[in-house]
Amino acid sequence: MHYVIIGNSVAAAGAIEGIRQVDQEGMITLFSDEPYHIYSRPLISYYLADKVTGEQMKYRPEDFYRKNKVTACLGEKITLVEPDKSQVVLARGEKVAYDKLLIATGGKPFIPPIEGLDKENVHTFLKWEEVKKIKEKIVGGKKQVVILGAGLIGLKAAEGLSGAGCQVTVVDLADRVLSAILDKQAAAVVQQHLEEHRLKFCLENTVSEVLGDQGVTWVVLKDGTQLPCDLLIVAIGVMPNVDVLGAESKMEINRGILVNQQMETNITGIYAAGDVAEGLERLSQERRVLPILPNAYRQGEVAGINMAGGTVRFNGGIAMNAIGLFGFPMLTAGYSSMQAGAGWEEIAQVDEDSRTLKKLFLFQNRLYGFIFLNQVEGAGIYNWLLEEQVDLAPFKEKLLAPDFGYIYLPQELRHKKLAEGGVA
Repeated sequence: MHYVIIGNSVAAAGAIEGIRQVDQEGMITLFSDEPYHIYSRPLISYYLADKVTGEQMKYRPEDFYRKNKVTACLGEKITLVEPDKSQVVLARGEKVAYDKLLIATGGKPFIPPIEGLDKENVHTFLKWEEVKKIKEKIVGGKKQVVILGAGLIGLKAAEGLSGAGCQVTVVDLADRVLSAILDKQAAAVVQQHLEEHRLKFCLENTVSEVLGDQGVTWVVLKDGTQLPCDLLIVAIGVMPNVDVLGAESKMEINRGILVNQQMETNITGIYAAGDVAEGLERLSQERRVLPILPNAYRQGEVAGINMAGGTVRFNGGIAMNAIGLFGFPMLTAGYSSMQAGAGWEEIAQVDEDSRTLKKLFLFQNRLYGFIFLNQVEGAGIYNWLLEEQVDLAPFKEKLLAPDFGYIYLPQELRHKKLAEGGVA
């Protein structure tokens, strides 16, 4: 059996380890357009700020490929998948046959149609190679940096660049930072913290033009404001990277590649996992792209086990984000605000002095999302209530009590949790 994997991030690692749970001898060949050992993408902002070394970037030990009998073709780009011939085509023209294929190509930056983006010193913030180039250009600090995008990627880039001594302005069309995971109240708390760490914001605005002769020197915003700019980072979004699928592909694609609960596509023998795939989202029971590291690993592992002849299912992921910005911890999961319509309820606890915020979003007495700011300890029980869709009615008034824990759960639920692995 010859397994071919396109991609070299977390989903690929999950697939390799999943295959080896079932098949210890089949040949695994991995292709990646990046020349690096498998690394953790969330660490690139820390690398930029010299908080981690290149060695610490590695997601698995140096001998990971050897121990798992993987032929890792790093720096080898796949340009086309040919399902009818069960083969992939390399950029240099060689064709490689497979028995089972995993597409784990992740995401690619969304690049908006802005005049002047082709100038020098315009970068994205998704891959290690790009961050290395940025790092070379900010030696000595005090660079004027504009970041287009106040989402997770943009703000992590801002943290890293500010930590390296740059003056950073963040621009976003939304009316708040982290608009995909925070409501207005929570976003205001976070923005205040970021502004105290020298970040500037131009919200409900965007870059309309990039000025400069060869490299960027100014950016013009939609409202006419001009900002001096030595370096422009475009971080307004990531889209599934389906470039390896040609125009004639018969693979079902929506935003990402559609997969079933075995992580198999509509083409037998071809699987997809990670940020390129639309797998089951547990709360909505719809297929969605969930660009979250644990989700990518589990999808890859499920795909690998099934590729090797096992029978496991991906039971659905839930959007969860645990991040910190300038020492300010945040934890979000599921829905980030109360939805329109009957049956929805918000329970909140806010302390402006300590800048702590806890919000729970309930639908018909079940937890569908939460936001915790600056106080994330003990969140495990809320994750469990969310994942298990527990009926909260018997203890709803205790949900944000200072000592809330499993002791507040009805006896049958405590016994269930104990059977699953202990009570906290």
